[in-house]
Amino acid sequence: MDTTVADTLIGTTIDGRYRITGRVARGGMATVYTATDERLERTVALKIIHPSQATNVHFVDRFTDEAKTIARLTHPNIVAVYDQGRHMGLPYLVMEYVQGHTLRDVLTERHRLNPVEACAILEQMLAAIAAAHRAGLVHRDVKPENVLVAQAPSGGATDLVDAVVKVADFGLARAVEASTVDDSGQLMATVAYVAPELVTDGHADARTDVYSAGIVLFEMLTGRVPFDGDDPVRVAWEHVDNDVPAPSSIVPGLPTRMDELVARATRRDPGARPTDAGALLAEVQAVRDDLGAAAVATALLRQVPGSRHAASDATTMMPQADPTATLPRTDATTMLPRTDPTAMIPATGNRPSWARLPGQDGPRGPQEYGRGATRATPPGRDRRKIFLTAAIAVMVLVVLGTTWWVTLGRYTEAPPMVNMTKAQAELYAQQNGFDLIYADGQYSETVPKDTVVAQDPKEGERLVKGGELTLTLSLGKERFPVPDVAGVELSAAQGALEQANLKMKQGAKKYSDTIPEGSVISSDPKAGTQLKRGDTVTVTVSQGKAPISVPDLVGQNVNDARSTLQQLGLSAVERYKDSDQPADTVLAQSPKPGTGASKDDEVTLDVSKGPQQIVVPDLTNQQCAQAQATLQGMGLQVQAGPNPNGLVRAQNPPPNTPVAPASGVLLQCF
Repeated sequence: MDTTVADTLIGTTIDGRYRITGRVARGGMATVYTATDERLERTVALKIIHPSQATNVHFVDRFTDEAKTIARLTHPNIVAVYDQGRHMGLPYLVMEYVQGHTLRDVLTERHRLNPVEACAILEQMLAAIAAAHRAGLVHRDVKPENVLVAQAPSGGATDLVDAVVKVADFGLARAVEASTVDDSGQLMATVAYVAPELVTDGHADARTDVYSAGIVLFEMLTGRVPFDGDDPVRVAWEHVDNDVPAPSSIVPGLPTRMDELVARATRRDPGARPTDAGALLAEVQAVRDDLGAAAVATALLRQVPGSRHAASDATTMMPQADPTATLPRTDATTMLPRTDPTAMIPATGNRPSWARLPGQDGPRGPQEYGRGATRATPPGRDRRKIFLTAAIAVMVLVVLGTTWWVTLGRYTEAPPMVNMTKAQAELYAQQNGFDLIYADGQYSETVPKDTVVAQDPKEGERLVKGGELTLTLSLGKERFPVPDVAGVELSAAQGALEQANLKMKQGAKKYSDTIPEGSVISSDPKAGTQLKRGDTVTVTVSQGKAPISVPDLVGQNVNDARSTLQQLGLSAVERYKDSDQPADTVLAQSPKPGTGASKDDEVTLDVSKGPQQIVVPDLTNQQCAQAQATLQGMGLQVQAGPNPNGLVRAQNPPPNTPVAPASGVLLQCF
């Protein structure tokens, strides 16, 4: 009975565009399907995150951001990312569909590869990973399952030396950065290929990928990984405690150069490895060139007719190759016609009795008759000797010439391009006959924008004449604006700062009447300030509203207001001001009523001095009617008598007495 559980997504159309046609593989974090892009009518690969991962907000955000970054990486050896979105709450990626097999499938079928095939595949792997390293990305999970070997266009068998190789699963590179272990405590990176530093301290950089690539090379050469077992944690620590063995110790006869290459890439100390995938790529190319030269020399020497002495002489003129090297046969054997070793021997019926093959019975040759033999040299023998000697000489020259061209002749030294401006570099390349390729730019605090900061190959290294030299230009100083996190919850503020490539430091906590508890009140430096990558931003976090509510004191007598504040544990600060309100009346307060305050906080009170007083003038001996008009004009109330038409003889209040506005003044007129 068929117990296969049907995949409900097969046949589903996502976002009205991608119709899922089949399932390719299911991994620990996602499932990969084939789908038809009905808009562009092409087959694509669609990767959907498992529901168990979709609840991890940090993982999903990292996954989405990384997909956007990888989509900007354009390289023929990287599986392209076309689109991303969500289906039923699950994030998905739409990627290039590569028709072919994984390197794991190839190794399962072939068990192991010869050195030339292994180097050919590794070169394309490293080219892809180097492009990611230049963009500041680390793959973190380099293994055969993530290396795709494209099928030949004819659909037939693929020649691994000429096959197109693509590296996949860059999309999860930073998504797993925050945690190198899963919920069970196991390493998320595949333990057979994990670098020692990832096991000991969880740190990963470009050299981590170099180590994993070295393990993949080891497996391609030997058909097995260096450390294996049932306990993943124990296997991981094997990488920390032990050096990777030489491949030739498992497969005798492998070239010494391959042992050295594996050893260089898998040093336990990251500082002893090549700095990144680009540096390892240069070493692999040099080794592959040497393997090719040795293969050509071996193939050509095999064509020399059977003369042990001649072969020995020719061999001594060649660079010494590793005698244990087992190299594939190359097309170099077709460079000279294959000579039939019996072609220079006459047919049996016409052959003289002395011209017999070794091991044949028959009359002896002249050299076998004794010292006194005088038999003449057979006709044509001198010509054959001359022809044989000339053929050997030509072949030796061809071997030497081919070896010189493969190893030295076609190369020149890479010129010093670092610190040249882009215009200077292009002019120099034009004048000296080589092409320039520009890698992704690199920020620099010291090198001006559009100036060369790195080159590949490096100065003095081998460069094919008329070939390509890759330059990395400075993007200038890298700066990131501080995002506005005021009012944002603390964890969200930290995510926003990390996304801006900045670090967060929690500063003092303060009470706030407007910002909820646990949210950011302000940042230092302020929002919009330009900072370097990794700079720290200090945030002030709200403790919520203060525990004491400031009462409403406006209109109260200052003495009553002061007493109220003292009872609440607050202190009063009084500021007296002119006012038409009665003296000692509270006119205003700060903070406002209802504001939160802490014990011993100050409340500022504006207190009235009272109305401004008027000085009563001296009106003695003035006409009573005139004095009355003067006082009324000053805003005072006037009573005059007993003779309103007389002169002022007395007044109350007395002259020069200050009185409040509208106060009464009594005039005695006679």
